[in-house]
Amino acid sequence: MENLLQEFRGELAGFREMTEKFYAGEVSTKEYKGFSGGFGSYAQKGGRASMLRLRLPGGRVTKEKLRFIADAIEEYGIDKVHFTTCQTVQFHNLSAKAACELMEKALDAGIVTRGGGGDFPRNVMASPLSGAEQGEYFDVLPMAEAVSDYLLGMIKAVKMPRKLKVCFSNSPANETHATFRDLGFAAQADGTFTVYSAGGLGKNPRMGVKIAEHVEPSDVLYYVKAMVDTFVAYGDYENRGRARTRYMQDKLGAEGYRAAFLEKLAQVKAEENLKINTEPETLKKTEDGTEASGKRIIPQKQEGLYAVAWHPLGGVPAVTKFGELYGLLKDMKDAELRIGPDETVYVVNLNGSEAVKVEAATEDGAQNLFETSVSCIGSSICQIGLRDSQGALAAVIEEVRKHGFADGVLPRIHISGCSSSCGTHQIGTLGFHGGVKRVDGVVEPAFTFHVNGSDSEGEERFGEEWGMMLQKDMPAFFVEMGKAVEAEDMTFDEWFSAYPERLRELAGKYLY
Repeated sequence: MENLLQEFRGELAGFREMTEKFYAGEVSTKEYKGFSGGFGSYAQKGGRASMLRLRLPGGRVTKEKLRFIADAIEEYGIDKVHFTTCQTVQFHNLSAKAACELMEKALDAGIVTRGGGGDFPRNVMASPLSGAEQGEYFDVLPMAEAVSDYLLGMIKAVKMPRKLKVCFSNSPANETHATFRDLGFAAQADGTFTVYSAGGLGKNPRMGVKIAEHVEPSDVLYYVKAMVDTFVAYGDYENRGRARTRYMQDKLGAEGYRAAFLEKLAQVKAEENLKINTEPETLKKTEDGTEASGKRIIPQKQEGLYAVAWHPLGGVPAVTKFGELYGLLKDMKDAELRIGPDETVYVVNLNGSEAVKVEAATEDGAQNLFETSVSCIGSSICQIGLRDSQGALAAVIEEVRKHGFADGVLPRIHISGCSSSCGTHQIGTLGFHGGVKRVDGVVEPAFTFHVNGSDSEGEERFGEEWGMMLQKDMPAFFVEMGKAVEAEDMTFDEWFSAYPERLRELAGKYLY
């Protein structure tokens, strides 16, 4: 791995040169995007600032990595950070100098940005409480980290048609969407994985094809290599819009795709030894007799240890929080952060007294289920974004807070600024993706409304599109819906299950 990091370090001069040319106006935005994405950096909308995406396998932020993030924010005056639905951290509003220097300093902290964008394997995901969660089938984090290291070695060796997303789920909650990713490993009660492939969200979404069952955790790299080989063999190198694994289902059919994958798998098993060690790290911390309880405090499977959930609104925390958390955690044995696919962050491996301190330090986050809603970074920053998803969510939350609805009266929602589903709108109970709508001859900012999506294993479904809602009408819609649910003394889930026609009738007032 160290040799690979040195290779990445050697490429940074090329990135710096191209970045300087872009900001000097010597290369186009399109040309720069095609180059810089492979380094985990993109120019933001307008071309006057950059973002940088930190790969964090399994969403894991150790104290050493947390310190890097906190120091980077202070040294470079970073004013915006975003937790993503792929369990990464994004720095925003960076100068060219800051983007280049931070990329190199991140390597010193063991954080890779290479392949954070572009046609490469992306951040490998894992259930955020893996290894700590009560009721999980088993700890999938060791496999996720092994796969991440393996895929990093392919960044320079293999030219893929487009990006590739791999994930691991530790339970039927399926937080990482293992059953509909490019390659997903869904843990089972017998200690093995069921493997799915060629799924994905965004335009033309697809559920994954079940490839195999009862796969031993030590064998996961065989499936990763077979996935890459299948993608290279059958992926569309000519049409970028169709160069994702899910389109291979269209090309080959589900059964044809499975057969092609299994053929590559047999070849890999015959030619290579890719067995891995799946033993998790030994957690040395033990209970100290202190206890904790609270709405955001979660007992771990280790007796006397706890995790604390923290959800910054929109996944955008106050940048000062990183330094504050590092100062609090640095002397807490084995404590670390885990970023979830819904932008919730968990501080894990805490004793009771520590959990109470962390809960107090993270009171600035979501106060109820609705405020844990998910949003991409939005069109104010993203080059391809159509709508300001962050602004839309903030406006809705601001209005809803005035009415003091009980927790659960409104559900978590998912908002994407465009159809790319970075806000995972297609699997939300209620979801929105950005667009425009012409009303009375005037083009208005609007969002397509998606209803009744689910990511739970065995209940997976993409939400139905019901129409378009003007962005300016969204706060009023949620207030009216909250009042309707509140009047029945129910949660939204109970209300929608009992009276699904009422949601359609209510939404119909706002939809085009």
